[in-house]
Amino acid sequence: MSGVPDRLLNSSELAELLHVNVKTVQRWVRAGRIRPTMTTPGGQYRFSLDDVREQLGQPRRRPDAD
Repeated sequence: MSGVPDRLLNSSELAELLHVNVKTVQRWVRAGRIRPTMTTPGGQYRFSLDDVREQLGQPRRRPDAD
């Protein structure tokens, strides 16, 4: 996925990139299928796309992929 910035994503952004509903992302976190990179003081999750892809067994994106 070229063009995706190397920054932490919120649950909605992650859901959009993975083509799933935000409720699915929340369910995966509760079930332990994925772990957020961090949780804000307000309890919101932030994710690294590469970390989540690795946790889901998907290939990491290559920065040089065209």
